[in-house]
This record gives sequence, C-alpha cells and structure tokens, in this order.
Amino acid sequence: MKKEDAKENALVVFQGKGIRRTWHEGEWYFSVVDVIGVLSDSVNPRDYWYRLKQREQESGGTELSTFCRQLKLKSTDGKAYRTDCANVESMFRIIQSIPSKKAEPFKQWLARVGYERVQEIENPELAQARMKELYRAKGYSDDWIEKRVRGIAVRDELTDEWKNRDVGTSREFAILTAEISKATFGMTPSEYMRLKGLENENLRDHMNDLELIFTMLGERVTTEITRTRDSQGYSDCRTAARDGGEVAGNARKDAERRIGGSVISDENYKQMPENKARQIAGKKKKEIE
Repeated sequence: MKKEDAKENALVVFQGKGIRRTWHEGEWYFSVVDVIGVLSDSVNPRDYWYRLKQREQESGGTELSTFCRQLKLKSTDGKAYRTDCANVESMFRIIQSIPSKKAEPFKQWLARVGYERVQEIENPELAQARMKELYRAKGYSDDWIEKRVRGIAVRDELTDEWKNRDVGTSREFAILTAEISKATFGMTPSEYMRLKGLENENLRDHMNDLELIFTMLGERVTTEITRTRDSQGYSDCRTAARDGGEVAGNARKDAERRIGGSVISDENYKQMPENKARQIAGKKKKEIE
C-alpha cells in the first residue's frame, strides 16, 4: 500500500464518530483513545484509557499496553504525535475490558474496515465503489461524486509523474500543488480553505462542480506539460505546474466573463444535514444554466 493511500484513508467513521488509523507493517493500526471515545462516551477518553490500564494491572490481568504500538497520528492541531495504537486482533482484546453495548457492532465494523483495504488492493474498483457510497451517504449528488472521483484519478496521475521525476518530499508536493492552485484560482490551498472557513477538512470535498473541474484542468494540463517537456527535478516541475495552472486560470477567467459571475465560492459542505450538499450542488447547476 502506498504511503499516500494510507493518508487518504487515515480516518474512518463509526456511528458518526471519527477514528484515526495508520497503515503499519502491512496492516491497519487504530487509535486506542479514539476507540475508547466511541465505546465509552467518556468526556476524557485519555483519562479513561489510563484508568483502564491501571485497573487491569491491579487486578492481575494482562498489561493492556503490551497490545499497543506507539505510532504517529495527526491530532486536532494538525501535528502528528505518538499515540497508542492497536491492530484488529489486539483491539479485540482491549475492547473486552470496556463495558459497552456498542462492543459487538463495533467488533463487526472493526473487522470489516481492518481488512477491506486488502480487498481494495486486489480489486481497485471496489475501493472506488466504497468511496462513492461514502460521499453519497453524506448527501453529495451523483454528478458531483463522479467529478470528485475523477479528480482523484487525475491527481494520482500527476503525483506519480512527479515521483518519477525526482520530486520526493511532501513539502515539494505541497509547493507544486500551491503553484497550480495559485495560477488557477489566484489562491493557494491554505488561502482557499480560509475563504471557505475550513480548518482540517479536505478542501476538494468542499468545492462545487466548477471548482472541481478547473482544479482537474490545472492538474491534467500540468501532467501533459511535464511529460512533453520531460521536466526533471523539482525546479522544472515547478515551472510546469505554474504553466499548467495558468492554462486553467485563463479558462476560468474566460468562463467567468461568459457566465457573468465568479467560479470561486466561499460556500462549503461542512456540518450540513443530509441532502444539503446535493441541494447546493443543484443550485449551482441552475445558476449556470
């Protein structure tokens, strides 16, 4: 499994609550504190975990920490910290120590999400189908979902091209992406997120149809320019990124002149009730028509 794929799938949801996980040594490891937060409904899962370990030890049971690995997970402040994590087998043992009515359905869910990635590696179409279902459950329209999924494929093709041309660090990837965004929309991704009132969310999950389309255009043209010029190394790829973004930026400006309004929107799909995202996507479509 690619490191980038693991990042994309690093958060899963059980009954509306997020659980962090990380791909380590060929399997998923889940945040113990997040799982405890789901099963116990504790206002302080970290304290609950500390007391749970202490209680098990004092009663002569197994030291629960032995089931864990200290792995880095992203926190709410955007930084990664070493956190107690457990794989599916070890998590089952920890769950036995937590009295909760949710234990059994959670075990079934955990077994499914723990191994589904292996299935997806063998059958990539399965991963795409699951992704569509997740977006559909959140209320996005089928038209929007198709664009979002297509955009992911375009993005993957571009990043693979960069990797093959000696662009290796996450910082370089971020700068190249920012170059395309700035040339396409006049804003870097971080500036775009501020416009939409986002913090740790995925920016593209909060773009409307046209924003997704012009994002795809900038990245797809950048891929073609990179290949045509046989760009090598970070500096050459950065020039190609600016030029690819400029093509998309010029197309966006022309579209805005003809539409009579801005493609760029400050709206987001955050904390919307079910079907609200679909309503907004439909509204945008009508405005264009």
